[in-house]
Amino acid sequence: MIALLRRNPLPVIVLAQLFGTSLWFSVNGVWLSFSQELGLTETDLGQMTIAVQAGFIVGTLVLAVTALADRFGASHIFATASLVGALVNAGFVLVAGATPFDLLLRFVTGLCLAGIYPLGMKLVIAWTPRYAGAALAWLVGMLTLGTALPHLMRGATLGLAWEWPLYGASTLALMGGALVYLLGDGPHLPKSGPVPLQQGLTALRMPEFRAVVGGYLGHMWELYAFWMLVPLLIGRELSRLGQGDTLIPWLAFAVIASGALGCVGGGWLSRQRGSAWVARRALATSGLVCLVYPFVSGFSPLLLLALLLVWGVAVVADSPQFSALAAATAPPRFVGSSLAVMNALGFGLTLPAIWLTSALWEWQGVWVVSLLLPGPILGLWVFRGVRRAPASETA
Repeated sequence: MIALLRRNPLPVIVLAQLFGTSLWFSVNGVWLSFSQELGLTETDLGQMTIAVQAGFIVGTLVLAVTALADRFGASHIFATASLVGALVNAGFVLVAGATPFDLLLRFVTGLCLAGIYPLGMKLVIAWTPRYAGAALAWLVGMLTLGTALPHLMRGATLGLAWEWPLYGASTLALMGGALVYLLGDGPHLPKSGPVPLQQGLTALRMPEFRAVVGGYLGHMWELYAFWMLVPLLIGRELSRLGQGDTLIPWLAFAVIASGALGCVGGGWLSRQRGSAWVARRALATSGLVCLVYPFVSGFSPLLLLALLLVWGVAVVADSPQFSALAAATAPPRFVGSSLAVMNALGFGLTLPAIWLTSALWEWQGVWVVSLLLPGPILGLWVFRGVRRAPASETA
Protein backbone atom coordinates (compact mmCIF):
# COMPACT_ATOMS: atom_id res chain seq x y z
CA MET A 1 0.00 0.00 0.00
CA ILE A 2 2.68 2.51 1.06
CA ALA A 3 4.89 1.51 -1.88
CA LEU A 4 1.99 2.12 -4.28
CA LEU A 5 1.34 5.56 -2.80
CA ARG A 6 5.00 6.53 -3.07
CA ARG A 7 5.14 5.49 -6.71
CA ASN A 8 2.37 8.03 -7.42
CA PRO A 9 2.97 10.86 -4.94
CA LEU A 10 1.49 13.73 -6.93
CA PRO A 11 -2.01 12.18 -7.38
CA VAL A 12 -1.99 11.25 -3.68
CA ILE A 13 -1.17 14.80 -2.57
CA VAL A 14 -3.68 16.33 -4.98
CA LEU A 15 -6.44 13.96 -3.78
CA ALA A 16 -5.58 14.61 -0.13
CA GLN A 17 -5.71 18.34 -0.83
CA LEU A 18 -9.17 17.95 -2.33
CA PHE A 19 -10.42 15.98 0.66
CA GLY A 20 -8.86 18.27 3.25
CA THR A 21 -10.09 21.54 1.78
CA SER A 22 -13.68 20.29 1.78
CA LEU A 23 -13.69 21.65 5.36
CA TRP A 24 -13.33 25.23 4.08
CA PHE A 25 -16.93 25.92 2.97
CA SER A 26 -18.60 23.00 4.75
CA VAL A 27 -21.06 25.29 6.55
CA ASN A 28 -21.69 27.36 3.42
CA GLY A 29 -22.71 24.19 1.60
CA VAL A 30 -25.60 23.56 4.02
CA TRP A 31 -26.42 27.20 4.59
CA LEU A 32 -29.95 27.15 3.17
CA SER A 33 -31.23 24.38 5.48
CA PHE A 34 -29.00 25.48 8.34
CA SER A 35 -30.15 29.12 8.33
CA GLN A 36 -33.82 28.29 7.94
CA GLU A 37 -33.75 25.91 10.89
CA LEU A 38 -31.88 28.29 13.19
CA GLY A 39 -33.23 31.61 11.90
CA LEU A 40 -29.86 33.00 10.75
CA THR A 41 -29.19 35.75 8.20
CA GLU A 42 -26.68 36.40 5.42
CA THR A 43 -24.72 38.52 7.92
CA ASP A 44 -24.27 35.42 10.07
CA LEU A 45 -23.04 33.55 7.00
CA GLY A 46 -20.48 36.28 6.40
CA GLN A 47 -19.27 36.13 9.99
CA MET A 48 -18.74 32.37 9.85
CA THR A 49 -16.89 32.65 6.55
CA ILE A 50 -14.74 35.47 7.97
CA ALA A 51 -13.91 33.31 11.01
CA VAL A 52 -12.48 30.59 8.76
CA GLN A 53 -10.46 33.14 6.78
CA ALA A 54 -9.09 34.73 9.96
CA GLY A 55 -8.07 31.33 11.32
CA PHE A 56 -6.29 30.51 8.07
CA ILE A 57 -4.38 33.82 8.14
CA VAL A 58 -3.24 33.31 11.73
CA GLY A 59 -2.29 29.69 11.04
CA THR A 60 -0.20 30.47 7.97
CA LEU A 61 1.68 33.24 9.76
CA VAL A 62 2.40 30.96 12.74
CA LEU A 63 3.72 28.25 10.42
CA ALA A 64 5.81 30.81 8.55
CA VAL A 65 7.58 32.27 11.57
CA THR A 66 8.02 29.10 13.65
CA ALA A 67 9.22 26.64 10.98
CA LEU A 68 7.00 23.96 12.53
CA ALA A 69 7.08 21.98 9.28
CA ASP A 70 10.82 21.50 9.73
CA ARG A 71 10.53 20.42 13.35
CA PHE A 72 7.76 17.88 12.89
CA GLY A 73 7.60 17.12 9.18
CA ALA A 74 5.14 18.41 6.60
CA SER A 75 3.24 15.12 6.35
CA HIS A 76 2.74 14.93 10.12
CA ILE A 77 1.42 18.48 10.28
CA PHE A 78 -0.88 17.83 7.31
CA ALA A 79 -2.24 14.66 8.96
CA THR A 80 -2.64 16.30 12.37
CA ALA A 81 -4.36 19.35 10.88
CA SER A 82 -6.72 17.07 8.94
CA LEU A 83 -7.57 15.09 12.08
CA VAL A 84 -8.19 18.13 14.27
CA GLY A 85 -10.03 19.93 11.47
CA ALA A 86 -12.29 16.91 10.94
CA LEU A 87 -13.14 16.73 14.65
CA VAL A 88 -13.77 20.46 14.97
CA ASN A 89 -15.88 20.53 11.81
CA ALA A 90 -18.01 17.63 13.06
CA GLY A 91 -18.22 19.24 16.49
CA PHE A 92 -19.71 22.36 14.93
CA VAL A 93 -23.12 20.67 14.84
CA LEU A 94 -23.16 20.79 18.66
CA VAL A 95 -22.74 24.57 18.85
CA ALA A 96 -24.43 25.68 15.60
CA GLY A 97 -26.15 29.01 16.15
CA ALA A 98 -24.60 29.43 19.61
CA THR A 99 -22.39 32.49 19.18
CA PRO A 100 -19.47 32.86 19.90
CA PHE A 101 -18.80 29.12 20.12
CA ASP A 102 -19.80 28.48 16.50
CA LEU A 103 -17.49 31.25 15.31
CA LEU A 104 -14.67 29.89 17.49
CA LEU A 105 -14.93 26.44 15.94
CA ARG A 106 -14.95 27.92 12.43
CA PHE A 107 -11.83 29.91 13.38
CA VAL A 108 -10.11 26.70 14.54
CA THR A 109 -11.15 25.07 11.26
CA GLY A 110 -9.30 27.86 9.46
CA LEU A 111 -6.25 27.25 11.65
CA CYS A 112 -6.29 23.61 10.60
CA LEU A 113 -6.64 24.51 6.92
CA ALA A 114 -3.36 26.41 7.26
CA GLY A 115 -1.79 23.02 7.94
CA ILE A 116 -3.41 21.49 4.86
CA TYR A 117 -3.28 23.86 1.89
CA PRO A 118 0.25 25.39 2.25
CA LEU A 119 1.70 22.08 3.43
CA GLY A 120 0.31 20.39 0.33
CA MET A 121 2.48 22.73 -1.75
CA LYS A 122 5.53 21.89 0.33
CA LEU A 123 4.90 18.17 -0.07
CA VAL A 124 4.75 18.58 -3.85
CA ILE A 125 8.23 20.11 -3.76
CA ALA A 126 9.39 17.31 -1.47
CA TRP A 127 8.16 14.53 -3.75
CA THR A 128 8.22 15.94 -7.29
CA PRO A 129 10.59 18.96 -7.39
CA ARG A 130 10.92 18.81 -11.19
CA TYR A 131 7.16 19.23 -11.58
CA ALA A 132 6.45 21.47 -8.59
CA GLY A 133 5.44 24.41 -10.77
CA ALA A 134 3.19 22.32 -12.97
CA ALA A 135 1.48 20.90 -9.88
CA LEU A 136 0.66 24.36 -8.52
CA ALA A 137 -2.26 24.81 -10.89
CA TRP A 138 -3.55 21.37 -9.90
CA LEU A 139 -3.28 22.18 -6.19
CA VAL A 140 -5.18 25.46 -6.54
CA GLY A 141 -7.68 23.59 -8.70
CA MET A 142 -8.16 21.07 -5.90
CA LEU A 143 -8.61 23.89 -3.39
CA THR A 144 -11.35 25.22 -5.66
CA LEU A 145 -12.95 21.81 -6.08
CA GLY A 146 -12.68 21.16 -2.35
CA THR A 147 -14.42 24.48 -1.70
CA ALA A 148 -17.25 23.39 -4.00
CA LEU A 149 -17.49 19.85 -2.62
CA PRO A 150 -19.79 20.67 0.35
CA HIS A 151 -22.40 21.97 -2.11
CA LEU A 152 -22.24 18.67 -4.01
CA MET A 153 -22.56 16.69 -0.79
CA ARG A 154 -25.58 18.77 0.20
CA GLY A 155 -27.18 18.15 -3.18
CA ALA A 156 -26.72 14.42 -2.69
CA THR A 157 -28.20 14.49 0.85
CA LEU A 158 -31.17 16.85 0.44
CA GLY A 159 -33.50 14.36 2.08
CA LEU A 160 -31.28 14.21 5.17
CA ALA A 161 -30.53 16.63 7.99
CA TRP A 162 -28.04 19.42 7.28
CA GLU A 163 -25.51 17.83 9.67
CA TRP A 164 -24.73 14.96 7.29
CA PRO A 165 -22.67 16.92 4.72
CA LEU A 166 -20.54 18.26 7.58
CA TYR A 167 -19.91 14.72 8.75
CA GLY A 168 -19.08 13.83 5.14
CA ALA A 169 -16.51 16.64 4.88
CA SER A 170 -14.94 15.50 8.15
CA THR A 171 -14.71 11.93 6.86
CA LEU A 172 -13.00 13.11 3.67
CA ALA A 173 -10.53 15.19 5.70
CA LEU A 174 -9.64 12.12 7.78
CA MET A 175 -9.04 10.15 4.58
CA GLY A 176 -6.85 12.89 3.14
CA GLY A 177 -4.79 13.09 6.32
CA ALA A 178 -4.32 9.33 6.36
CA LEU A 179 -3.13 9.31 2.73
CA VAL A 180 -0.48 11.95 3.39
CA TYR A 181 0.60 10.31 6.66
CA LEU A 182 1.21 7.03 4.84
CA LEU A 183 2.96 8.85 1.99
CA GLY A 184 5.45 10.60 4.26
CA ASP A 185 7.61 13.68 3.78
CA GLY A 186 9.41 12.78 0.58
CA PRO A 187 13.10 12.65 -0.31
CA HIS A 188 13.49 16.30 -1.33
CA LEU A 189 11.87 18.09 1.61
CA PRO A 190 13.39 21.59 1.75
CA LYS A 191 14.75 22.73 5.08
CA SER A 192 14.64 26.29 6.33
CA GLY A 193 14.86 28.15 9.59
CA PRO A 194 12.25 30.47 11.01
CA VAL A 195 11.16 33.06 8.44
CA PRO A 196 11.67 36.72 9.37
CA LEU A 197 8.62 38.32 7.80
CA GLN A 198 10.39 41.66 7.51
CA GLN A 199 12.31 40.10 4.62
CA GLY A 200 9.02 39.59 2.83
CA LEU A 201 8.14 43.21 3.50
CA THR A 202 11.50 44.18 2.05
CA ALA A 203 10.52 42.42 -1.19
CA LEU A 204 7.63 44.88 -1.52
CA ARG A 205 10.22 47.55 -2.33
CA MET A 206 10.86 45.79 -5.63
CA PRO A 207 8.53 47.33 -8.26
CA GLU A 208 7.80 44.14 -10.21
CA PHE A 209 7.08 42.05 -7.12
CA ARG A 210 4.93 44.86 -5.75
CA ALA A 211 2.96 44.93 -9.01
CA VAL A 212 2.35 41.16 -8.80
CA VAL A 213 1.16 41.52 -5.21
CA GLY A 214 -1.17 44.33 -6.30
CA GLY A 215 -2.73 42.11 -8.94
CA TYR A 216 -3.07 39.27 -6.42
CA LEU A 217 -4.75 41.53 -3.88
CA GLY A 218 -7.31 42.63 -6.46
CA HIS A 219 -7.98 38.98 -7.25
CA MET A 220 -8.41 38.07 -3.57
CA TRP A 221 -10.81 40.94 -2.88
CA GLU A 222 -13.15 39.34 -5.39
CA LEU A 223 -12.56 35.59 -4.99
CA TYR A 224 -13.83 34.45 -1.60
CA ALA A 225 -16.66 36.97 -1.44
CA PHE A 226 -17.85 35.69 -4.82
CA TRP A 227 -17.68 32.07 -3.63
CA MET A 228 -19.75 33.02 -0.58
CA LEU A 229 -22.35 34.79 -2.76
CA VAL A 230 -22.74 31.99 -5.31
CA PRO A 231 -25.61 30.12 -3.54
CA LEU A 232 -27.43 33.41 -2.94
CA LEU A 233 -27.11 34.48 -6.58
CA ILE A 234 -28.21 31.07 -7.81
CA GLY A 235 -31.15 31.05 -5.43
CA ARG A 236 -32.31 34.36 -6.87
CA GLU A 237 -32.29 33.04 -10.44
CA LEU A 238 -34.02 29.78 -9.53
CA SER A 239 -36.71 31.76 -7.75
CA ARG A 240 -37.27 33.80 -10.92
CA LEU A 241 -37.60 30.54 -12.83
CA GLY A 242 -40.23 29.33 -10.37
CA GLN A 243 -37.97 26.52 -9.19
CA GLY A 244 -37.51 25.32 -5.63
CA ASP A 245 -34.31 25.22 -3.64
CA THR A 246 -33.30 21.67 -4.52
CA LEU A 247 -31.08 22.75 -7.43
CA ILE A 248 -29.13 25.37 -5.47
CA PRO A 249 -26.40 23.05 -4.10
CA TRP A 250 -25.93 21.30 -7.46
CA LEU A 251 -25.57 24.55 -9.38
CA ALA A 252 -23.41 26.12 -6.66
CA PHE A 253 -21.07 23.15 -6.95
CA ALA A 254 -20.96 23.53 -10.74
CA VAL A 255 -20.15 27.25 -10.60
CA ILE A 256 -17.42 27.01 -7.95
CA ALA A 257 -15.96 23.74 -9.24
CA SER A 258 -15.66 25.20 -12.75
CA GLY A 259 -12.78 27.22 -11.35
CA ALA A 260 -10.73 24.03 -11.19
CA LEU A 261 -10.97 23.86 -14.98
CA GLY A 262 -9.86 27.49 -15.11
CA CYS A 263 -6.79 26.73 -12.99
CA VAL A 264 -5.72 23.72 -15.04
CA GLY A 265 -6.56 25.38 -18.35
CA GLY A 266 -4.71 28.53 -17.28
CA GLY A 267 -1.71 26.43 -16.36
CA TRP A 268 -1.70 24.90 -19.83
CA LEU A 269 -2.05 28.29 -21.52
CA SER A 270 0.76 29.78 -19.46
CA ARG A 271 3.18 27.34 -21.08
CA GLN A 272 2.50 28.99 -24.42
CA ARG A 273 1.70 32.57 -23.37
CA GLY A 274 3.30 33.04 -19.97
CA SER A 275 1.81 33.48 -16.51
CA ALA A 276 1.39 37.25 -16.80
CA TRP A 277 -0.69 36.87 -19.97
CA VAL A 278 -3.01 34.33 -18.33
CA ALA A 279 -3.34 36.23 -15.04
CA ARG A 280 -4.16 39.50 -16.78
CA ARG A 281 -6.86 38.00 -19.00
CA ALA A 282 -8.44 35.94 -16.22
CA LEU A 283 -8.65 38.99 -13.96
CA ALA A 284 -10.04 41.11 -16.80
CA THR A 285 -12.66 38.48 -17.64
CA SER A 286 -13.89 38.12 -14.06
CA GLY A 287 -13.90 41.91 -13.70
CA LEU A 288 -15.96 42.30 -16.86
CA VAL A 289 -18.55 39.78 -15.68
CA CYS A 290 -18.62 41.51 -12.30
CA LEU A 291 -19.29 44.83 -14.05
CA VAL A 292 -21.98 43.53 -16.37
CA TYR A 293 -23.80 41.18 -14.01
CA PRO A 294 -26.02 43.63 -12.07
CA PHE A 295 -26.92 45.56 -15.23
CA VAL A 296 -28.31 42.42 -16.88
CA SER A 297 -29.91 41.10 -13.69
CA GLY A 298 -33.36 41.57 -15.23
CA PHE A 299 -32.50 39.41 -18.25
CA SER A 300 -33.20 35.70 -18.59
CA PRO A 301 -32.25 33.73 -15.46
CA LEU A 302 -30.60 31.18 -17.75
CA LEU A 303 -28.29 33.92 -19.05
CA LEU A 304 -27.41 34.90 -15.49
CA LEU A 305 -26.65 31.29 -14.59
CA ALA A 306 -24.41 31.01 -17.66
CA LEU A 307 -22.59 34.19 -16.64
CA LEU A 308 -22.01 32.72 -13.19
CA LEU A 309 -20.32 29.72 -14.81
CA VAL A 310 -18.03 32.02 -16.82
CA TRP A 311 -17.30 33.98 -13.67
CA GLY A 312 -16.56 30.77 -11.78
CA VAL A 313 -13.96 29.72 -14.35
CA ALA A 314 -12.22 33.10 -14.54
CA VAL A 315 -12.30 34.20 -10.91
CA VAL A 316 -9.64 31.72 -9.73
CA ALA A 317 -7.75 30.91 -12.96
CA ASP A 318 -5.25 33.68 -12.19
CA SER A 319 -4.44 32.48 -8.66
CA PRO A 320 -1.69 29.93 -9.46
CA GLN A 321 -0.24 32.32 -12.03
CA PHE A 322 0.09 35.13 -9.49
CA SER A 323 1.86 32.69 -7.15
CA ALA A 324 4.23 31.63 -9.93
CA LEU A 325 4.96 35.26 -10.82
CA ALA A 326 5.54 36.18 -7.19
CA ALA A 327 8.05 33.34 -6.81
CA ALA A 328 9.81 34.49 -9.99
CA THR A 329 9.98 38.18 -9.03
CA ALA A 330 10.77 37.89 -5.31
CA PRO A 331 14.40 37.97 -4.10
CA PRO A 332 15.65 34.38 -4.49
CA ARG A 333 16.82 34.18 -0.86
CA PHE A 334 13.50 35.45 0.49
CA VAL A 335 10.94 33.64 -1.67
CA GLY A 336 9.32 31.90 1.30
CA SER A 337 8.91 35.01 3.43
CA SER A 338 7.79 37.05 0.42
CA LEU A 339 5.05 34.57 -0.45
CA ALA A 340 4.00 34.40 3.22
CA VAL A 341 3.53 38.17 3.29
CA MET A 342 1.64 38.14 -0.01
CA ASN A 343 -0.71 35.39 1.15
CA ALA A 344 -1.31 37.07 4.51
CA LEU A 345 -2.19 40.35 2.81
CA GLY A 346 -4.40 38.61 0.26
CA PHE A 347 -6.41 36.54 2.73
CA GLY A 348 -6.61 39.53 5.06
CA LEU A 349 -8.28 41.49 2.27
CA THR A 350 -10.96 38.82 1.91
CA LEU A 351 -12.31 39.74 5.37
CA PRO A 352 -13.76 43.20 4.57
CA ALA A 353 -14.96 41.99 1.17
CA ILE A 354 -16.92 39.11 2.74
CA TRP A 355 -18.23 41.32 5.54
CA LEU A 356 -19.47 44.05 3.18
CA THR A 357 -21.17 41.78 0.67
CA SER A 358 -22.87 39.59 3.28
CA ALA A 359 -24.03 42.53 5.40
CA LEU A 360 -25.47 44.43 2.41
CA TRP A 361 -27.04 41.50 0.53
CA GLU A 362 -30.47 41.95 2.11
CA TRP A 363 -30.44 45.67 1.24
CA GLN A 364 -28.80 45.70 -2.20
CA GLY A 365 -29.49 42.21 -3.52
CA VAL A 366 -27.69 41.40 -6.74
CA TRP A 367 -26.14 44.88 -6.90
CA VAL A 368 -23.90 43.91 -4.00
CA VAL A 369 -21.55 42.29 -6.54
CA SER A 370 -20.58 45.81 -7.63
CA LEU A 371 -18.63 46.05 -4.40
CA LEU A 372 -16.27 43.39 -5.78
CA LEU A 373 -15.45 45.37 -8.94
CA PRO A 374 -12.70 47.59 -7.44
CA GLY A 375 -10.63 44.44 -6.94
CA PRO A 376 -10.19 43.51 -10.61
CA ILE A 377 -9.96 47.15 -11.71
CA LEU A 378 -7.26 48.18 -9.24
CA GLY A 379 -5.52 44.82 -9.60
CA LEU A 380 -5.23 45.23 -13.37
CA TRP A 381 -4.04 48.80 -13.01
CA VAL A 382 -1.26 47.91 -10.55
CA PHE A 383 -0.36 44.77 -12.51
CA ARG A 384 -0.24 46.53 -15.90
CA GLY A 385 3.54 46.74 -16.15
CA VAL A 386 4.36 43.11 -15.37
CA ARG A 387 5.75 41.26 -18.36
CA ARG A 388 7.85 38.51 -16.80
CA ALA A 389 6.79 34.97 -17.63
CA PRO A 390 8.29 32.21 -15.49
CA ALA A 391 9.54 29.11 -17.21
CA SER A 392 6.91 26.71 -18.52
CA GLU A 393 7.33 24.59 -15.42
CA THR A 394 5.44 27.20 -13.39
CA ALA A 395 2.23 26.10 -15.00
